Amino acid sequence: MDFATIIGLLFGSGLIGYAVYGVSLTLPNGAMTFVDLQSLMIVLGGTIAATAMAFPVKEVLSLYTNLWAVFKGDTHNDADTLKEIVELAAISRKGTSDLEKAVPGVSNFFLKDGVQLIVDGLPEDDIRSIMETRIVNRELREDAEANVFKTMGTLSPAFGMVGTLVGLVAMLFAMGAAPVDSAADVDPAAKLGQSMGIALITTFYGALFANLFFLPIAAKLRSRIDKRNITQNMIVDGVIMLKVRKHPILVREFLNSYLSPRDRVYED
Repeated sequence: MDFATIIGLLFGSGLIGYAVYGVSLTLPNGAMTFVDLQSLMIVLGGTIAATAMAFPVKEVLSLYTNLWAVFKGDTHNDADTLKEIVELAAISRKGTSDLEKAVPGVSNFFLKDGVQLIVDGLPEDDIRSIMETRIVNRELREDAEANVFKTMGTLSPAFGMVGTLVGLVAMLFAMGAAPVDSAADVDPAAKLGQSMGIALITTFYGALFANLFFLPIAAKLRSRIDKRNITQNMIVDGVIMLKVRKHPILVREFLNSYLSPRDRVYED
């Protein structure tokens, strides 16, 4: 599990919830003042509907899968992949037949595809071209999925404003249609303030969903895409070095350039 995402969401929700609770202590309805089902329907319903219009059905339906991926986290370790490439480098120097026997045991699917291309006898330039094309198209697909959450983060404040306008229109028409009763003990300013507060709840919902949920998830997905690009580019260079049968030490030192100093692999 990605504990950073979970902790961030819980911590942010907790702080906002505590602030809302503190403000609500002086309100007649307490914390329930900030709960409005109609406002929630306008923000979430409008955001989901507009997102469905903006993207293909397949990308919209991938919301759950991507959301689960964010909370699940990435268990992949670049150092482990580097070690696996170095082991394959030693096997590759023995011959293609030995490398072919090692293909089923390769854990990284992208690396396995690259090694299979070597076994199939493709030239070095073709191997690099094929693998780099796969990286580009994979990035485009994943970036399109991340843009779904980014778009939802853009749309939700807008629909929060729509809900606010709906509330203001209803409030103003109600005030204009209300009969004047001088005997009634009603403070017009207090009534106006209460109506304004209800109208602004949708803006609060829109800003909350956008900045605490949708936009951070989009940024998280984009970060995962960038990290995966680094990993796969490292694999491409590693596969090419396997193809030309570079020495395992040279392979290790070259690929260490892709890792941060604390994660680099050194000879045991």
